[in-house]
Amino acid sequence: MNFSVLLIKEKILMTNENSAYSKSGNAVSRILKASELDTRMLAMVGILAAVWLGLNFATDGIFLTARNLYNLSVQSSVVGIMATGMVLVIVARHIDLSVGSIVGFTGMMIAWLQVDIFPITASWNWPFTIVIGLLLGVVIGALQGYWIAYKAIPAFVVTLGGLLIYRGAAFLVTDGRTVAPMNTDYQLLGGGINGSIGATWSLLLGIIAIISVAILMYRSHKNRVNHGFVAKPMGIQIGLFIISAALILGFVWIMNSYNKPRSDIARGIPIPVLILIVTVIVMSMLTRLTRFGRYVFAIGGNPEAAELSGIDVKKVTMMIFALMGLLCGIAAVITTARLNAGVNSMGLLTELSVIAAAVIGGTSLNGGSGSITGAILGALIMQSLENGMVLLGAGSAERQVIIGLVLIGAVWFDTFYKAQQK
Repeated sequence: MNFSVLLIKEKILMTNENSAYSKSGNAVSRILKASELDTRMLAMVGILAAVWLGLNFATDGIFLTARNLYNLSVQSSVVGIMATGMVLVIVARHIDLSVGSIVGFTGMMIAWLQVDIFPITASWNWPFTIVIGLLLGVVIGALQGYWIAYKAIPAFVVTLGGLLIYRGAAFLVTDGRTVAPMNTDYQLLGGGINGSIGATWSLLLGIIAIISVAILMYRSHKNRVNHGFVAKPMGIQIGLFIISAALILGFVWIMNSYNKPRSDIARGIPIPVLILIVTVIVMSMLTRLTRFGRYVFAIGGNPEAAELSGIDVKKVTMMIFALMGLLCGIAAVITTARLNAGVNSMGLLTELSVIAAAVIGGTSLNGGSGSITGAILGALIMQSLENGMVLLGAGSAERQVIIGLVLIGAVWFDTFYKAQQK
């Protein structure tokens, strides 16, 4: 009798525990649903945090120092800038294997013009060479887009040919020699010793960013109410704002914690990171607020239906690759400024990191879906792994193995995640 009573009590306790667990789980689900946060994006943030903590432990605390995080932000800028363009390329059901070679070729052309052709002391030297480099990137991208869109040659074939052509062309420009040094003002764009905006301007920029977030959140809330949509609960909105403000101030604090050599002068936010931020803002607006962005996603969702609806699929495709070429030109500017030279190894295998960043960030290889913000998180994960392996003394071969495994894992996760959503 007593034994039966004990069993009944145990079952009641287990039922209550499961009910409480279910309620807590439902509460978390309700909060996530109300906040409208992307669960995949949250998972990526968790992965990034785990990678950082793991690498910090493995490197005895070196990874999360202000110095290394400053360098990591600069290293991530080049991959991040190109990854924003790769998102659109993949969303439209294409691929671009030539981005690394375009960076190498345009970077070498910029260095050659700046050092060998025009007087390096002239004030117009470096701005003029930047314009030439960006235009060259646009022309190369548009040319590849033309063959893909109007001649119906698969993007894989065209860009694979571009990978070989422009890597060889970069060598031919200077017969394989390194071209240096670059203009001193131009070097600032690479985020070197003086290539940052200092503590005061960094803090001011952080405050402006926080105010901008507040304004955007308020406008979003007001638009929802005015159009009769359900608004996010005020508590969740306040919580999201506090988290956003804390992340912005934390980033500024870390950048200001790294001083210039043999001084107490804070470096602040590096110029390449500012270029990345501007690129992300522009590309996000392009994808969300413009007809071109809507066309790209429509083409990726169903190219035939997009064409039947009146979208000029060929023109949009050519524009996508021209935009990708422009972003490669920007990446080439940062790379040559950072190296203070044009070298033949610029952009070598960068296409792998760029594609991996986009895919890890949630861009589906089947087309139709992708995220600029996710691509930046993907770039951070990729560059964090590479940076951490360098700190651990891993060689180039080991780093390539890890990047390849991460890319395969990202594609598998994308397939698994989409299967779970069905």
